Formats: sequence, structure tokens, C-alpha cells
Amino acid sequence: MKRLIILAAVTILFLAAGTVFGGTIGDWVQVEIRSDSGWSFPVYPTASSYPKKKVYLEAIKGEEYTITVRNLLSRRVGFVIAVDGRNIISGKKSWLKNSERMYILGPYETGEFRGWRTGSDRVNRFYFTNAADSYASAFGDQSAMGVIAIAAYPELERCVAPPPCSELSPGQSGAAAPPAAKAQGGESKDRCQESAGTGYGQQEYSPVRVVSFEPEARALETVLIKYEWRSTLCRMGIVPHDVPKAPSNRLWDGEGYAPPPPGLN
Repeated sequence: MKRLIILAAVTILFLAAGTVFGGTIGDWVQVEIRSDSGWSFPVYPTASSYPKKKVYLEAIKGEEYTITVRNLLSRRVGFVIAVDGRNIISGKKSWLKNSERMYILGPYETGEFRGWRTGSDRVNRFYFTNAADSYASAFGDQSAMGVIAIAAYPELERCVAPPPCSELSPGQSGAAAPPAAKAQGGESKDRCQESAGTGYGQQEYSPVRVVSFEPEARALETVLIKYEWRSTLCRMGIVPHDVPKAPSNRLWDGEGYAPPPPGLN
């Protein structure tokens, strides 16, 4: 089978196996959407079937965000990540397939993905905006607007047969180590206005390198995050409807008799 050449994240945070994110999504992987201010965006679970995890997320207009992904497995995992239906590395329409460009994380590693990749050392930031202002809408694609999707593909494990006993040198065991992977170098306009999307923000430095990786045929887990403005989530019944309390009017509200002055028993 032909090996797929994909992109591996260099800007990686390594965390101990016992570390747990607050408000993360996933069983085999952990996904969190974080603001540049350092807090996690609120999420609200919804019905989903294995191996998919589906949640709603409350987006804040104009806020830049980071997709934080942690690999909980003891082997490398490739992550196809799509925002508004577009692969965040290639910018092409994504179907979350294992043939797409993906980021690679080693065992128990965490990656931070902050924008659309525009080169081997730069990205343009993610930020929440109106759907009409989104990166996907610039290509006339609203087929998956307002969805952050992460599909996790573990590296394919191949059994390597040991060499015949006659070929073993003195002191060698029968277990043969697998060869190391070789690095390769590298709706309507109104509806569009009210929906949330992700824009193509300012450019920043973010180096990566290209590696060889062969993913399994099926995703181990897929996390789907549908983000919307709070007003939309209120209308959908996902979050309590905010009803502001009317301020008291000193010349209109309140009836009764004159109370005693303060301090008088």
C-alpha cells in the first residue's frame, strides 16, 4: 500500500498521561476549543452515535480561537481537521477521509492548531465571524458551515516477521524492529449573515515538517463541534433563553406605606 505523505505538527505541547482538560470532548482523543484569552468556549453535548462525538459550542463574534487536540493513545495518530467543511491544511473541501492532508501527533502529545495553513512556517488565524465573512464562503461553499470537525486515524500497525534463526547474529533476539519512517521534507443571504463562520485572520509564524505516515482505513473517533452565536443557541433551546430583568423605576414601582428611617427601631 502506498504511504501517504502528510504534514506533522512541530509546535506541540507534551503533557503527562494523567492531565485532563476542562470541558474536553472525546474518548480516545481530547479536543478543546480555546480563546486567546485562555479560557475554553462553553460546549453542550447532543445525541450522537459511536464513533462520533457531537456537541454545540457557543461562539463569540470576533474572538480568535485555537483547536487543541491531545492524542491519548500509545502510538502516533493522524488528525484530519476541517473547519466549515474545509481542510485546514489544504483549504480544500473535506470529507474527513484518510487520504486528506493531516497533522500527526505522537503518543500522548498535544497539538495546538491556530489557523489556516498557508505555508510550511505560517498560518492565518481562526476567528469567529458571520458566515458571509468566512473562509469557506469565499469559495462559495456553505455545505458544512459552522462545524469544527476532527477525525482521528491511528497509524497502521504492521507485524514484521523475524528473520530465520540462521540469520541471527550471536546475542540477537528473534524480535525484529520495524523500519523507521522516512521523513519526506516537508442558503440565502440573510441566513448567511446570521450564522456563525470562521474567518481568514492575521498571519502568524507556525513551522511544521512533512513526514511519512500510513493511517488506518477508518477513523477511530470523530469529534464534530457545531458552533453558533448564543442568540441562535437560545432559539434552538440548547442554552437557557436570556431574559434581562427590567430595572426598577423609583417613581413607578412599589406600593405601600412609608417605612421608618434607617437606624430607627
